[in-house]
Amino acid sequence: MRRFPYAVPIVVCFLVSPALFAQFETSEVLGSVHDPSNASLPNAAVTLTNQQTGVEAKTVTNENGEYDFFNVQIGLYTVKVEHPGFSVATAADIRVDVNVRQRVDIVLQVGVVSDTVNVTAAASILTTDSSEHSQVIGTQAIVELPLNGRDYATLALLSTNAVQSPISVSFGPTGTPREGAFNVNGMRSTYNNFLLDGMDNNAYGTSNQSYSVQVVQPSPDAIAEFRVITSNYSAEYGRVGGAVVNAVMRSGTNQFHGSAYEFLRNTDLNAAGYDFASAVFVKPPLQRNQFGVTIGGPLIKNKLFFFADYEGLRQLQHYLNFDTIPDANDRAGILPVTVVDPLTKAIYPAGTQIPISTPLPPPCSMLFPRKMAPAAPTTWRSLC
Repeated sequence: MRRFPYAVPIVVCFLVSPALFAQFETSEVLGSVHDPSNASLPNAAVTLTNQQTGVEAKTVTNENGEYDFFNVQIGLYTVKVEHPGFSVATAADIRVDVNVRQRVDIVLQVGVVSDTVNVTAAASILTTDSSEHSQVIGTQAIVELPLNGRDYATLALLSTNAVQSPISVSFGPTGTPREGAFNVNGMRSTYNNFLLDGMDNNAYGTSNQSYSVQVVQPSPDAIAEFRVITSNYSAEYGRVGGAVVNAVMRSGTNQFHGSAYEFLRNTDLNAAGYDFASAVFVKPPLQRNQFGVTIGGPLIKNKLFFFADYEGLRQLQHYLNFDTIPDANDRAGILPVTVVDPLTKAIYPAGTQIPISTPLPPPCSMLFPRKMAPAAPTTWRSLC
């Protein structure tokens, strides 16, 4: 029989690798269980159930009455606690966001196990198990808030200490802001760290001119939520001094759900600009169609799910410009102003036609061809 000594390590790497990345996208649900006298209850059975998928996780409290669930996906959960001599306690609609330590403390009431007590306000509103300063942008905000260009990362500006990156100099004073770029805590946009489903989503390049450093920019309709961490984040993130943008894709549930959309911009809907006189103004053509679909649901109820999305972009855009075209005098080499040669001190009055046989001193012959003359200065430029 032929043996494959490397097969087992390779399989182990594939099985372990998802757990290595899970520290970024998944969360923790933890808490303690007490009786009415505030005494700890060890060996209490705790069940965590995802309300959308029906997936369950079970554990028991330790000697201090504490429990902890790791690698919890985002969503709505129910926590159920059972212990002999006490009624069953159930806390529903526990919201678990991306990479959060959600505390749910339960107090059991004396009674029979057949009784069920619904516990309200069991989940801690404030995150007391972490010192990081962050904000979660949920699905509703991502889908409903207006986004020019459908860039979900623009919503990071809703967080504190985040500002839009300044207009790029390359676009001029009337240019557009840098695409998907924002500055946090005064740091450059290249110091932001983008994560997608726990995976590194950064383009490690030095020539992106402070644009967005994302490699993959998913559709807003495919994003479940994302967390913007601006300070005091854990050492597990590392590498950056700006913000950590931790995004999570949507997933399927026990119910089929989907959407279809199209965002339209065209020339007829555009306002008339003010850069051109009304006598010569023509609206620059702009036709933009952003469209897509999403669908998700169960493959095996309570066990296996799927989610898929598609987004397309079709855009036609023209620009209007006023350009100066050389006239007959420019083409003939007739100088419009008096020019002094800094090397020979020769003076060429305005209206002088430079002879074709008289070459300009290098490197001026390269910078100012004979058919073109400097527009305003009375001497050759300093580069000559």
